Amino acid sequence: MTKYIIKRLLCLIPVILGITLLIFFIMDMAPGDPAATILGDAANEESIALLREELGLNDPFFVRFFRYVFDALHGDFGRSYSTNVPVMEEIAVRFPVTLKLAVFGILLSLVVGIPIGIISAVRQYSLLDYSTMLFTLILTSMPGFWLGMLLLMLFSLKLGWFPATGAVGWISFVLPTITVASRSMANIARMTRTTMLEVLGQDYVRTARAKGANEKRVIFKHSLKNALIPVITVAGTNFGSLMGGAVLIETVFAMPGLGTLLVNGVRSQNIPIVMACVLVIAISFSLINLIVDLLYTWLDPRLKSQLK
Repeated sequence: MTKYIIKRLLCLIPVILGITLLIFFIMDMAPGDPAATILGDAANEESIALLREELGLNDPFFVRFFRYVFDALHGDFGRSYSTNVPVMEEIAVRFPVTLKLAVFGILLSLVVGIPIGIISAVRQYSLLDYSTMLFTLILTSMPGFWLGMLLLMLFSLKLGWFPATGAVGWISFVLPTITVASRSMANIARMTRTTMLEVLGQDYVRTARAKGANEKRVIFKHSLKNALIPVITVAGTNFGSLMGGAVLIETVFAMPGLGTLLVNGVRSQNIPIVMACVLVIAISFSLINLIVDLLYTWLDPRLKSQLK
């Protein structure tokens, strides 16, 4: 198991380097001049040229890229162009907000999605089954930012039950959590239904029923644990997506999280901010996938022999 974890962590190195190169290239090709953006419209050409030289923007692309990688390996991700504060200090303040939103979102998705999927599988082809699947289809098709604005207008602006912006206290996370969890909830419910139907048709489940096991025992002891393996995969992927997909949701609810910082960084061509935000999200996603793989061995100990 330890060798497998070390191997997976080593595999992250080329992935992170590739992502770093891609984002660095995209930011370099983006129209506009970061130096001119920092100094504003009133800046003259001489001031812009001096700032470009100070920031190293006149150096060749690969010189700037490898300098960034070298500094990052030594813990220096640069300073924000707009505030001159070390990038990691700004991320350290904002990352907990994004992490809380993603954790709350995936927990809500699991708490609601798994029971819905189980009920739909047990009551297959019933009115309840059709209703829940229609509900999940609507959630899957609905854009998250649009749902967020609807919730914002109804529960914040009209009813006044929840704050419209900010991240002060748990009540500020209610509407954003529902918004980010909607699509993930639908995916988990549909996957749970599919896997439960497959497991309920297995021979050992029919044998358990033939021996007189009640339906509750058949579902929760004999079926659910095996059905959860694909669900854990979907949940892990969705959790990683929530870390990056919260960008628009944080913008809608004006939450001071990593997504808002990333959007503002792109708008102002704040390269150090954008690079660091993307790297944090990418590393988080990769680590979550590793945790999901390790969870497989808990659900099915037979898989331990395959983790080499």
